[in-house]
Amino acid sequence: MIRTLVAPVKYVQGRNVLNEAGEHIEPLGKKLMILASERVTHIIKDTLLASLQRTNLDFEFEKFKGECSRKEIERVSEVLKKEGFNVIAGAGGGKTLDTAKASAYGAGIPVVILPTIASTDAPTSAIAVVYTAEGEFEEYRFFPRNPDLVLVDTLIIAQAPVRFFVSGMGDALATWFEADTVNIAGAQNMAGGHPTSAALRIAKLCYENLLKYGLSAKLAVEKKVVTEAVEKIVEVNTLLSGIGFESGGLAAAHSIYDGMTAFKASHRLYHGEKVAFGLIVQLVMENCDPTQINEVLDFCIQVGLPVCFDDLGLGKVSRDDLEKVVRLATAENETIHNEPFPVTEELVLDALLTADALGSFRKKLRTSPNLV
Repeated sequence: MIRTLVAPVKYVQGRNVLNEAGEHIEPLGKKLMILASERVTHIIKDTLLASLQRTNLDFEFEKFKGECSRKEIERVSEVLKKEGFNVIAGAGGGKTLDTAKASAYGAGIPVVILPTIASTDAPTSAIAVVYTAEGEFEEYRFFPRNPDLVLVDTLIIAQAPVRFFVSGMGDALATWFEADTVNIAGAQNMAGGHPTSAALRIAKLCYENLLKYGLSAKLAVEKKVVTEAVEKIVEVNTLLSGIGFESGGLAAAHSIYDGMTAFKASHRLYHGEKVAFGLIVQLVMENCDPTQINEVLDFCIQVGLPVCFDDLGLGKVSRDDLEKVVRLATAENETIHNEPFPVTEELVLDALLTADALGSFRKKLRTSPNLV
């Protein structure tokens, strides 16, 4: 059995580390493209300019056009080649970062990741999630190398809306459960090998630290301050979850997320919000210990992650619509087939409906403790 662990070449995290961006980026190339939306450019430009101007780097900003699609990846790749850039930095959220990774691979140059939110584990991975122009999931792209540098300024992360931060916790929440499932099933991780003991321990640490520090960190980010709990959860959402999912593997939770992109109503939800509900579905499919399911449900309710269809904005979703989700989630190449048992459409549909019922009941129970 071949065991594989992959990770970014260099990871730097802390308050105000963007002030040091230039010295970290300069060894990677001499002409830098910074891919960012207008909003993100406004947030980071002054700090980043001050840092880059202390180096010998030539640099330009390039506007990200909003979707990690084939068209946008091709556009950015062409600009990189035409203008002779030899390093790219993606700044912002997951879709910008994934576009930077995919474009860097297409141009054969190093990639720097500058997340301004801690909403997914995209920053450290050698994977990009590609969508159609309409925002529906299309494919995963796998690259032979993880990012060359990930620079995470926790003060910038703490200034972003808390919902992004909580979404990152939802994505990280599934890390241990999916990695454990992959390991039990003897399936492969996202790097094409089997999980190492280190990857499984990192994945487990995600869950442990979420339960320990998650609520405190959320409350601090609501006040836009950086505490040690915030530092712990930023590391969970980015580095630990990134290594944990890529080197541990994915299972049903992320396939349910992929299936839910079929709902236009779900496009207003963030990746981690849908993954958190996908985890509940996975635990139902696996007939997990009710105590464990309740612990996950209680954590989600406590920090504000969705646990039922109403939370997802789907209301009284029809059976036909759920069947569309199930068909996408159970497609041949989906990670749901890493579960240690045969997965059928009927099994997933039943688990979706049961997860919704469990989540709704648990919410009512927490607000009405005398409910029987």
